Amino acid sequence: MSRTGVMVLVVLASLASTVVAAPPVTTESLMAEMVDLRVLAEFPDPAFKTVQFSSYDRRSNLPGGPGWFSNADGFGNEPIPAFEAVLKEPGEDGIGEYLICDVQAPGAIVRCWTAAISGQIRMWLDDAAEPVFDGSADDFLRRPYNVLGERVGLDPAVFEGTFNQQNATYCPIPFAKRCRIVWTGDIRQVHFYEVQVRVYEPGAAVKTFAPQDLENAGKTIARVAERLAAPGDSMSVSGSPRSATASVAPGASADLLVDEQGPAAIELLAMQVTAADVVLALRQTVLHISFDGAPRAQVECPIGDFFGAAPGVNPFDSVPFTVKSDGIQTCRFVMPYAKSMRIRVENLGAQPVEVSCSGKIGRYEWNDDRSMHFCARWRVDHGITADPRAPQDIPFLVAQGQGRYVGTASIMLNPTDIPTPGGGWWGEGDEKIFVDDDGRPSTFGTGSEDYYNYAWSIPDIFGFAYCGQPRNDGPGNRGFVTNHRWHVLDSLPFGERMAFYMELWPHARTPGFSYARIAYHYARPGLIDDSLPITTEDVRPLDLPVNWQPRAEGGARNSVFMQAEEALSGDASGAALELVEGNLFAGSRALQWKPGAVGSKLDFGFSVAEAGWYAVDLCTLRSGASGKVRLWLDGAAQPYAEADLNAPARTMLRRLETEAQELNAGEHTLHVEFTGEVGQVIGVDFLWIQRRER
Repeated sequence: MSRTGVMVLVVLASLASTVVAAPPVTTESLMAEMVDLRVLAEFPDPAFKTVQFSSYDRRSNLPGGPGWFSNADGFGNEPIPAFEAVLKEPGEDGIGEYLICDVQAPGAIVRCWTAAISGQIRMWLDDAAEPVFDGSADDFLRRPYNVLGERVGLDPAVFEGTFNQQNATYCPIPFAKRCRIVWTGDIRQVHFYEVQVRVYEPGAAVKTFAPQDLENAGKTIARVAERLAAPGDSMSVSGSPRSATASVAPGASADLLVDEQGPAAIELLAMQVTAADVVLALRQTVLHISFDGAPRAQVECPIGDFFGAAPGVNPFDSVPFTVKSDGIQTCRFVMPYAKSMRIRVENLGAQPVEVSCSGKIGRYEWNDDRSMHFCARWRVDHGITADPRAPQDIPFLVAQGQGRYVGTASIMLNPTDIPTPGGGWWGEGDEKIFVDDDGRPSTFGTGSEDYYNYAWSIPDIFGFAYCGQPRNDGPGNRGFVTNHRWHVLDSLPFGERMAFYMELWPHARTPGFSYARIAYHYARPGLIDDSLPITTEDVRPLDLPVNWQPRAEGGARNSVFMQAEEALSGDASGAALELVEGNLFAGSRALQWKPGAVGSKLDFGFSVAEAGWYAVDLCTLRSGASGKVRLWLDGAAQPYAEADLNAPARTMLRRLETEAQELNAGEHTLHVEFTGEVGQVIGVDFLWIQRRER
């Protein structure tokens, strides 16, 4: 067994002196947990510890030591192979065998992820002579049920966007005694991986996975997939309805819902904020939810941030949270209490706000040995200088006591002036999670976006049942950026302590970085943490720097940028043009065009000093009012690019990136043709001409 496995067993033995009889853990029971939020509100039985095996840099072996921020974590040719062991040294072809994990205890794989990996993976369970899985490493880490299900005739489509989410997969694979995973591949090539495993306490009853389980669980798979695909529409919630509305003056607070007739549980909580400046009100109106007479509320968080989509209203749908475009935000995390609960809002801003709240209060049998209170701890650091030469561990939660970690949200302001992910990226840093007596993190990640289930610092807006990026202003990773991840199947119980850190490590030095984050967890009475009450300074208004200009570095090297209004050519006097202002835009302004007819064109002029291959791109405004365009060069017979710029419920900048064109030295004209619907608009911030090799 690996060193990690030994450590896990020691900790689990300390959580319970005896194993209380519990139903056996099966493939189907784990699937059911994926959409059962009530399970999270109690300390697990049987007890388990969630650990992660990953391609993190093995030089990071001593907290605070010389190698603590080493970052060769899957790119290939790392100084120390990023595995538990080297089983077979590479041959002349570079192919070797490497141990990802060897867990010798009852357990279950609950999550896998990869950014990119080649080679093969074999997985043995218990004492089986033949591997249960023997195939593509990429398939195993992204879509194992697709492969295993096809053996028994299942349509893999049921798992896409449900069990498989972005670059991660949540396909539970339980085992009674042992799980051994071996990668065969070329260590010189990219090989990112993360495998999360529940390791149960000794003696726990676990039924080992077999592909036949998937056929037998057909109805459960369909039910779970339906709920994972559209949680807001399919997650049923019981309980008696309650509602309240309060007008809250600046500096004041108001109770919304109070119940002193416990035991009970909040099964659903929905809120909406109305104010002259709703975006600011969502940050400056603080939600306090206290249970059972706690002197400080267990939930203390700006309302907008609490629902995982701030700043502003950025719609998404997930298992515990749904945010709609009308501003109604819903939480489905179950919040039990033994005697009482109180929901209060506090206005730390300078404008009056109105807060509407509705909820469902359901029956709950409080268990003095296992029941826990729901907690959400928000904290923020403004004015950070993010610097790749000085990475830093940002604390999310440092707590002492017993509980269960169930989710994370990061809400950041990234004022980089590099308009591409390469160079403007904020998240090279890894998550480091210490549980109980960990000497080194039992969860050590490979990058911030990897933790949030995506890869390669993509700016794309996406959302799934357990993860999402509901806001990323752009261009690249610039502006306000929000990521979230919910630990449902992969929750992290802790018996004595939890310390969750995320490294802040950008590509380029970035002063003025603001980093807010939320640690969602359940806590047994008696847990304490290091968070502080929220102040008016914490929730002060934030904005991007005035009059920023894009910098030609990183992925934007060899670029020339031109403000759109300054590049207009030809006769634009008849075009409906205006300048829109805001610090999102280069020079704090962008050109907005409202075409009068389909087929209308707007021309921009530019020049290149040398003949060669160039990408002739636009930095475009994407919003719900935006339309479609086609791009033409120098009166060519055919367009060289076309795009739909429409982005419902968003306002963001994106590069309209095109294939390189061969240009002669001298003057050129870019024709933008409108192909959308009359009434839509086209916003252009700047022209972007980038020299390419080809």
